[in-house]
Amino acid sequence: MGFYEVYSHPVLIRYKASVCSRASVFVLVVYVLTYIPPLLITYRSQGFWLKQSSYEEQPVVRFQYEMLMIGVTSVSGDYIAWSTFSNFNTLLGDKLRIPTVSVRESDSNGDGKADRLSLQMSVPLNSAEQIYSIQLLLTFSYQLRRMSVVVMQSMVLVQSSSPVPVSQLFISGDLKLQQKEPLSHRGVHTQYNVSVIDSASPFANSYDLTTIIRKYQERNLTTYLWCPVPLWTVGQAANTPFQINAEIRYPVETITYPLHTVC
Repeated sequence: MGFYEVYSHPVLIRYKASVCSRASVFVLVVYVLTYIPPLLITYRSQGFWLKQSSYEEQPVVRFQYEMLMIGVTSVSGDYIAWSTFSNFNTLLGDKLRIPTVSVRESDSNGDGKADRLSLQMSVPLNSAEQIYSIQLLLTFSYQLRRMSVVVMQSMVLVQSSSPVPVSQLFISGDLKLQQKEPLSHRGVHTQYNVSVIDSASPFANSYDLTTIIRKYQERNLTTYLWCPVPLWTVGQAANTPFQINAEIRYPVETITYPLHTVC
């Protein structure tokens, strides 16, 4: 025998409770636990699948007024040199040439952080000396403060040569940060806050550029000078000082750091 619907109507059941009842509190807690924890986990983890992230910061950079200059004066390898380290200057003997140096750091946007270093160096030469190559090492104090707190001593090496005698070297570049590994954004990193050059050492090996660079490049954090085109001025009049003009900017850097899973 078949059946068919004769009559129907919906049944609506409402459960009501006062705002301050335990049932209302329970419903509120359920809603909070449903939506808030996933949002917090996503925010803290910077995404579910990312292993590292990055942020931008302009570092606090200060020139340390430490310099080491070596100039090749002939095709046979003769050289002159000078530094701000008295022990190194003592080792030079008659190869020492004391230059006139002018340094200025400027804050172009008024944010309290230096944006640029301007350096002029005038190196006296003997009548028979001409410059073919220059190596100039400069040291800096370098700090990050936004997330990764870093306090370190860093350096740049300006190195350029010419096949013919020159009277001036002009460089304009950026002091760039190099990271080998992501930098933890927790804690204070001061392991590199030591002088790049051991100025107290009386030994020549302590001032050898190969030794200095090799040790420096073992660090996770280093700085270098990004300068696409060093510009030489060809020609050198007798008894005329060799000129070095450098403009080094301190740009905003992109810092990478590892992400930690939030459980």
